[in-house]
Amino acid sequence: MPAWLVALSIVLLLYATAVVWLILAGRRVAARELAFLVPNLVLLFKDLLRDPAVPRGPKIVIALGIVWLLSPIDLLPEFLPVLGPLDDAVVAALVLRYVVRRAGPDITRALWRGDPAIVERILRLSGSV
Repeated sequence: MPAWLVALSIVLLLYATAVVWLILAGRRVAARELAFLVPNLVLLFKDLLRDPAVPRGPKIVIALGIVWLLSPIDLLPEFLPVLGPLDDAVVAALVLRYVVRRAGPDITRALWRGDPAIVERILRLSGSV
């Protein structure tokens, strides 16, 4: 089995475990938010790439971030259970922060498909609000 498939399986297993743990702990809203966070971020990046109001710089950074995330070459090997995906998560967070700051919070709010409270948290963490 390829190393990237093992790493992806581990990440998905940890992700699913976290969602199930939140459900069992009685935090269904938090579980739903966590379950839809990654898909909503993917849709946000896709929509930001297609939106003509978004400047070219953030679009280039999103494209570079996608290449980094899809690249089999990482700073930390993916087969390391917790540390492997960490560099990808850091890159994704930095790309999101840069894009939100450059594209603006209004565009980010308009394109976000998930819970508005989550996008407000993301905007606060990025320092845009």
